[in-house]
Amino acid sequence: MRGIIIVSFLILQSLVASSSQSAPDFNFFYWVNYWPGAICDSQKGCCPPTIRDTASDFMIHGLWPQFINGTWPAFCDQTNLFDISKISDLISKMERKWAEWGVWTCPSNETNLWEHEWNKHGTCVQSVFDHHSYFQTNLKFKQKLNLLNILKQKGIKPNDGFYGLDEIKNAIKCVIGFAPGIECNEDVKGNKQLFQFYICLDNYAKEFVECPYVPDKSCASKIKFPKFPKKRFSLSESLSAMSSVSTT
Repeated sequence: MRGIIIVSFLILQSLVASSSQSAPDFNFFYWVNYWPGAICDSQKGCCPPTIRDTASDFMIHGLWPQFINGTWPAFCDQTNLFDISKISDLISKMERKWAEWGVWTCPSNETNLWEHEWNKHGTCVQSVFDHHSYFQTNLKFKQKLNLLNILKQKGIKPNDGFYGLDEIKNAIKCVIGFAPGIECNEDVKGNKQLFQFYICLDNYAKEFVECPYVPDKSCASKIKFPKFPKKRFSLSESLSAMSSVSTT
């Protein structure tokens, strides 16, 4: 009997050790989405040459591991860099939900953004995700949480109107149970406008959680929700705009 107890204890100890070895060494995730209209309407932004019919929506920026002290890991594994062949079955959805709208380049190039997100953030979360599951998890939460519809249901619409910062936060909180962080940029007139939502997930990206700290950046008490532009830009217009923009 004693021998059975000892063996059982050793098995349990082994399982605990194995579990602890694979546990994430970061504390939580930011799941970040941005509003394309805030790029098209900013001093430093430009829009792609063709505006897709499905584009009037928030777009995924990425899933970012974070520490509770306000820092984050980055570029953790240079031996496992982005490989688009590993997500070939997800590309059509990603093109609609995770497009690059001039954040880094204009005209847009989604592949550059996907590559950047995996190389910087995905390589640091391989205790939780491989290539495919990292991108698939972003799409899963995008399917689960329609930010634009949530805002519209509370009368908050992309109409160049100004809405209370707390009003916007509370609209999201009513659905997920926790207030998001909000990042603002400025339009050409210097008005603060809604740019990005930071939504916090646990360190396995399973559930929404309270943000350990809220990254409210450069927002006023009332912020603009810019329209999504109806104009379709020509390639020459986009290139002209790009030449006047200082990129980082």
